[in-house]
Amino acid sequence: MEIWINPACSKCRGAIALLDEEGADYTVRRYLEDVPTREEIRSVLERLGLEPWDITRTQEDVAKELGLKSWARDDGSRERWITALSEHPKLIQRPIITADDGAAVVARTDEAVREALSRRPPPRPADGRPAPPSSTPA
Repeated sequence: MEIWINPACSKCRGAIALLDEEGADYTVRRYLEDVPTREEIRSVLERLGLEPWDITRTQEDVAKELGLKSWARDDGSRERWITALSEHPKLIQRPIITADDGAAVVARTDEAVREALSRRPPPRPADGRPAPPSSTPA
């Protein structure tokens, strides 16, 4: 599990606190410093089942400078939006959690964080070996 965060964001800090409280195994990506590539953004969008304009912070100053609110929201404009997110990562909605099962969530609520947590594999026994498969009586 990976979480894309901006440490200055209270929603990100809240998501991290909940992940820690639940004992989740995760990696933090400070996406303003470790900027996602266009391909990574495409992958996350696919995992989220969203379009780039759905995860764009349109109230940011840079969004206003770019005039994002007037941009078309269609297939022909998709790459333009993805490029804007890659070139201006502050525009990316946060936090985003990529779950171990391949899904992703925009984790702005405790419920969304719990959804991501529900997708993690079951914990291993104390000895570190995978749990034996359950057997059913014949």
